[in-house]
Amino acid sequence: MPVHTVIERGPKGKRSVAFSLDWPGWSRGAKTPEAALETLESYRERYRPIAELAGIAADFDAAGPIDVVEDRVGPGSTDFWGISFAPSSTERDDPMDPARLERGITIVQACWVFFDGVVARVSAEMRKGPRGGGRDRHRIFRHTVRTESEDFAKQVGLRIEEEGALTPDGLRRHRETYVAAMRAYNAGEVAKRMRSWTLPYLIRHTAFHTLDHAWEMEDKDLSGE
Repeated sequence: MPVHTVIERGPKGKRSVAFSLDWPGWSRGAKTPEAALETLESYRERYRPIAELAGIAADFDAAGPIDVVEDRVGPGSTDFWGISFAPSSTERDDPMDPARLERGITIVQACWVFFDGVVARVSAEMRKGPRGGGRDRHRIFRHTVRTESEDFAKQVGLRIEEEGALTPDGLRRHRETYVAAMRAYNAGEVAKRMRSWTLPYLIRHTAFHTLDHAWEMEDKDLSGE
């Protein structure tokens, strides 16, 4: 099977994103659609540990070439961040097929395991940018967890106290309730429905945000120097 992929262009053409529909979190941005596709392909092996943690490495290894199934214009945030900020036309299932939902949840959980492993092994200080800027490991961890638990989770009706997921127990509870809320939302048990987001997009965006910052820490790791 080919890797079904979407190109999302910023409305002003400043940045584009290429992301896989089959493998949540496998997403890369660049200045042009062509460069985004090239970068996405270059991350194939880097994404493989996620498929392995999810128990579906054989499926990933059998995946064929990237196949663009949609080329769309995203919101202004796509231009600014080089990140996909809207569901594609195929990510509007409500409810999602149960098997697709569980596969997506399994991949998100694998992304969390991978992220936690990266946090545990990289240096506390991170390599700075050319102008001396950039966050250390602790700040990247805080940003990733707080954004997910205090922002993304609201989409499925969850509310958490500020910084409530930053302790080990708090993070474990958040992840358990987040998964349960996704399932409840898909079952129609959450009355308030998402307006601009969808559950497939929420799953993909959660996986992407987790992986993006895990890879950021790997790239800025100083432990080998």
